[in-house]
Amino acid sequence: MNNKDLLNNIPTTNDEILAWLKQVVELTNPDEVVWITGEEQQLEDLRKEACGTGELIKLNDEKLEGCYLHRSDKNDVARVEGRTFICTETEEEAGPTNNWMDPAKMREKLKTLYKDSMKGRTMYVIPFSMGLVDSPSAKYGIEVTDSIYVVVNMAIMTRIGNEVMKAIEEKGEFTKGLHAKADLNAEERYIVHFPQDNEIMSINSGYGGNVLLGKKCLALRIASYLGKAQGWMAEHMLILGVKNPEGRQDYIAAAFPSACGKTNLAMLIPPEGYKKDGWEVTCIGDDIAWIRVGEDGRLWAINPENGFFGVAPGTSEKSNPNALASTKKNAIFTNVGLNLDDNTVWWEKLDKNPPKNGLDWMGQPWTPESGTNMAHPNSRFTAYAKNCPCISPAFDKPEGVPLSAIVFGGRRAKTAPLVYQSRDWKHGVFVGSIMASETTAAIMGQVGVVRRDPMAMLPFCGYHMGDYWQHWLDMENLAGDVPEIFNVNWFRVDDNGDFIWPGFGDNLRVIEWILKRVHGEIEAKDTAIGYMPEAQDINIDDCDISLEALESILKVEDNYWKEDVASIKEFYDKIGDRTPKELREELEKLENSLNL
Repeated sequence: MNNKDLLNNIPTTNDEILAWLKQVVELTNPDEVVWITGEEQQLEDLRKEACGTGELIKLNDEKLEGCYLHRSDKNDVARVEGRTFICTETEEEAGPTNNWMDPAKMREKLKTLYKDSMKGRTMYVIPFSMGLVDSPSAKYGIEVTDSIYVVVNMAIMTRIGNEVMKAIEEKGEFTKGLHAKADLNAEERYIVHFPQDNEIMSINSGYGGNVLLGKKCLALRIASYLGKAQGWMAEHMLILGVKNPEGRQDYIAAAFPSACGKTNLAMLIPPEGYKKDGWEVTCIGDDIAWIRVGEDGRLWAINPENGFFGVAPGTSEKSNPNALASTKKNAIFTNVGLNLDDNTVWWEKLDKNPPKNGLDWMGQPWTPESGTNMAHPNSRFTAYAKNCPCISPAFDKPEGVPLSAIVFGGRRAKTAPLVYQSRDWKHGVFVGSIMASETTAAIMGQVGVVRRDPMAMLPFCGYHMGDYWQHWLDMENLAGDVPEIFNVNWFRVDDNGDFIWPGFGDNLRVIEWILKRVHGEIEAKDTAIGYMPEAQDINIDDCDISLEALESILKVEDNYWKEDVASIKEFYDKIGDRTPKELREELEKLENSLNL
């Protein structure tokens, strides 16, 4: 069969799509091309085929209905930031925080790697939508892949199929995504973004974060670039709905670096006292927010994803029962352990009953006496968002939800207080730009090293970080009514290294104060870093913290902040001349306030 015949089943007359697919087929040389329609029967057939080859393992249908296990190659278990590139026309456009290569040189390199990479394999063509199809905020893409794992995951994480193709043909704009497993050579693994061409290319990986091109690749790196050009924002943020006992509904977008409780906050369960009083918390999204100016001048947000791609280890009935419940039906588990006694999955901290007879994430025999982890520390679950018990009724609203507040946060042992509010939008952008977490011994082997991660976007911004900050500042001019901006830190520790704030569901107590500030219902004290609560204004009834301990984490520790100022200056200098002058002015104000 010649290359032209391979494309006979592609249901489009769009010349741009057909010309691109023809180039891909000629380059990768697949044996067959399959168009993904989005129909359940086709997906079920592909799952069965993948079970036959060992790409997927069917799990116990009584305990985990419609669920599967996948194992990636042992050298291919996480995102690879060192192999991730932003290829703009000039290196300056990509900025100092991104890896860059000349686009023409990168394309030549990739062309060699993709050559005949799908020979003997099937090429799948997946039209997909980030956001509800026909939503004013939706962005469309077509991912070409040689992986059934990618197809069935994209069916969970995005909206796929013929309906999307119709929308692409009507709108005209779409992102081109090409993925090939090739031979999984880690030395030739590349995840490459061409923002100016609206194109993504991934090769030599089979791991979700590198190959589900709708997620970080499109929804953040490409979308952040598109957002700057088109006047909207693509952010690494959860979206949370909070309804108080009087029935007032608010929505909050929040950004946290990894290991800072992002998913737990997105699926927060109120403390018992709050439940009895009638508080309700719902989840719009756990990872990504696209934010636009609504007709009313406010900022409105959607979650462009259709599912969760969550870290499995640590997820339990105790830590996050809503996330765990999401995985009980039609989920895909990646690199977790397999319990051979009942054909279910297990990972560290799922419960206190590890399997007595199992296989680890690499498929090797495992028992509790093995002395190794059964699941990879970055093992994952892919689950439909609608499986989540606390998913918001507004999840499927095409226009999204209006934001009452934006929250930034990080893991700081001593510096940042439990919560503070920015004085205005400009100061809030400054607060987001200096976001940081301190490493733990488990992560880096060195405790307390400050790692800056502005707006939690350092690995995901598709252009120069200084220009990104400027875009944030410019949004105030585009919107007539911007949300209040806050910073939280759940991770203050005492002299013994123990966390002072209880966290988890009790974080709603801080959210309550935030929303009272938004609605002008409570006063705050003005400090060097912003507006802060009086300790008695945070409800700690039936909470495992004393008023004295709460007061200790609601202080501005001048000496720590003075050290932080030096670190911020160094970081701004790294970003260079494109750091907006407004942010340097805010830093100067902070320094002067601390020296009073």
